[in-house]
Amino acid sequence: MTPAPPCPTLPACIGVFDSGLGGLSVLRAIRRDLPAARLLYVADSGHAPYGERDMPFVQERSLVIADFLRSQGARLLVVACNTATAAAVQLLRSRHPDWPIVGVEPGIKPAAALTRNGRIGVLATEGTLRSERFRMLAQAHAAHVELHLQPCPGLAAAIEAGDLDAPALLDIVRRCCEPLRVAGVDTVVLGCTHYPFIAHHIQAVLGPAVRLIDTADAVARRTADLTDGPPPLPAGSASAGREVRLWTTGDRQLLADVTRRWLDFPCRIEAWPAEHPGARADHVG
Repeated sequence: MTPAPPCPTLPACIGVFDSGLGGLSVLRAIRRDLPAARLLYVADSGHAPYGERDMPFVQERSLVIADFLRSQGARLLVVACNTATAAAVQLLRSRHPDWPIVGVEPGIKPAAALTRNGRIGVLATEGTLRSERFRMLAQAHAAHVELHLQPCPGLAAAIEAGDLDAPALLDIVRRCCEPLRVAGVDTVVLGCTHYPFIAHHIQAVLGPAVRLIDTADAVARRTADLTDGPPPLPAGSASAGREVRLWTTGDRQLLADVTRRWLDFPCRIEAWPAEHPGARADHVG
């Protein structure tokens, strides 16, 4: 997780974005820790996955979406995408120096602390693994362990399609996980926010003895630290039922269907505003 400067008096209105559906795993964790917060989410599904895009494209999309979320009242930004964090979080912070920004990074540090045999696997997009930010993260926390990097081309896009049991998706999981199983890793980092939604499939290929590391909980804790939100509320309270507002640059119906299946709180799904740069109104369901 990428640190952000502390802001203890920050009102709890939080903007979150990802290249698509993967950041919903982070949104879910933030909602659990801050049920009374006003949450805003952008799924840039019309341009997903970022992991297969070049850095200037990811930076441009990140700036556009950040500006939009700030215009909607977000007082804190969560970049719920490993690739966007690697490519754009420093740029976002320089553009918005007065705005706390939390990023996500592969959990190399906790994996290095938890491994028993010193062999760690990292499942991530090609964009994340080739970034300078990832190289520095690995250098800082994994110099004493054996790191097995496994790019997963096509996996985020397959998850983005919404069917988590699709045969094509399961084929990609097997293909990506098999080298790590053969290498004998005992800890595997889920280096893309899409991957927690298929953790059960990954676990099935790797075996029950392999520990999976997901950083969504750590990101949610850091986000809570930067707000002055109240403690968790009873499930039946009015604030606990606050509707989360989501926009998509892709298929609105797909996002609506996915949130019904993957999330356990009320959501309002909207199309990305046509007047905003990068609109994909033609893909709205």
